[in-house]
Amino acid sequence: MEDGTTQKYGVPLYGASWMPYNTIRSLQTPSDDVSADDSSVTSPEILVLAGGGGEGRSGIPNALLLSQFDSTSNSLSSQPVFRFGTADELPYRMAVHPRGDGLICSFPKSCRWFDWDMNNNNDNRELSLKSSDKVLTKLEDVGQQLALTFSEDGSLLAVGGEDGKIKVFKWPSLEVLVDEETTYTSVKDLHFSIDGKHLVSVGHGGPCKVWDVASSKAVASLPKENDENFGFCRFSQSSERDQVLYTTAMRDKGGSIISWNTKSWKRIASNHITRDPVSAFNVSIDGKLLAIGTIQGDVLIIDSSKMRVQMIVKKAHMGLVTALTFSHDSRALGSASMDSSVRVTLVQDKRVDG
Repeated sequence: MEDGTTQKYGVPLYGASWMPYNTIRSLQTPSDDVSADDSSVTSPEILVLAGGGGEGRSGIPNALLLSQFDSTSNSLSSQPVFRFGTADELPYRMAVHPRGDGLICSFPKSCRWFDWDMNNNNDNRELSLKSSDKVLTKLEDVGQQLALTFSEDGSLLAVGGEDGKIKVFKWPSLEVLVDEETTYTSVKDLHFSIDGKHLVSVGHGGPCKVWDVASSKAVASLPKENDENFGFCRFSQSSERDQVLYTTAMRDKGGSIISWNTKSWKRIASNHITRDPVSAFNVSIDGKLLAIGTIQGDVLIIDSSKMRVQMIVKKAHMGLVTALTFSHDSRALGSASMDSSVRVTLVQDKRVDG
């Protein structure tokens, strides 16, 4: 299966995100004759990965990893270019700050902040991570957080826990804006609207809800039809430049994507995509593409304007897909799996066998 776009790093993976491109450029030291904003200078593309074997004596380490992707050769580094071990604590969920400040990880009991850094290695400056001096006091001893997300401008952070609680903070002050404890028994997913005014939530034991961040009140409860079970949620811009909300839903016949009007909060359409249960979902920054990962290890890329499957990679992974992340130019899709593999798929219009 390892065809240059796929590597295995020996760690079951639960999170994946691209490092902000501007962060990479700002950390690198330009030469004397090249300015930092010179577009002719190429910077590496870095995937940030989180995973491990959890507590116990499995022998599988817990770590944050940096993997380098070469778009010219369409290949991932054979080994992580940096590895940060987290001892007995599994980094289960992760959110990279969109403006490049660093990243937050959820561990079994608390959340921790990590800063980007550079290591000097034989005259080469290599990108790395370091544990931050910044202590997230209001996210200590809060239990396992299952959803972490920043607003698009990085000024808000939302977290959702295994205990069903949802919190929204101003970032970086951690002033609490929303503190909701009664909607869910456990949170599945959270996402901010593009303007940061709304937060959508999906969880066990309660409906999919849309929250007004300023008032901390629910403004909509999205109804299910028949035997639907909502799994993931994402705001995006539509082809008409309006905002649209997507949720995934499982029914007996398989996985669907439902689109919602963000003014009336009415259902626009429901499109059946796959027979298999959906284990990961994401949207591209430009809103033109959606991606689904399944428990069978398949990856599907969908044209959002037609709600048509544009590309399918059968058996992209041998285990269930845990995370999906589009590159900043929407030309590539990173995917991670519990089988310890990470893959980068170049967006095309065809079917590919993994």
